[in-house]
Amino acid sequence: MSITWNDSVPIYRQLRERVVAMILDGALNEGDPLPSVRQVAGDFQINPLTVSKAYQELVDEQLVEKRRGLGMFVIDGAREALLKSERERFLREEWPALFARLQRMGLDLKTLMREAPGSTEDPS
Repeated sequence: MSITWNDSVPIYRQLRERVVAMILDGALNEGDPLPSVRQVAGDFQINPLTVSKAYQELVDEQLVEKRRGLGMFVIDGAREALLKSERERFLREEWPALFARLQRMGLDLKTLMREAPGSTEDPS
């Protein structure tokens, strides 16, 4: 887990977002253990309470579960739940502004797909 901290967002929120990204990217799968609080705190030189707060948010959101004496584990269905909520949040919060900007610039879907990184579409 590699992290560069942003001073404008609390570290526990950034850590929570990083774990969410790892679940969405498949770096953490259902049933996988999260790194221990002590390990993360030591690796990133942050307070263990900060890590615990981030992990507790994930528990509260029913994305991970505590197993007494064993640690924290990604629950079944976490990735699907995250995909659903992230898609809904994107469509509600980010897409309207992005769509308006694309319209102002005169960009359409065909142009975007042609210019997309890794696109194999013929530019003609």
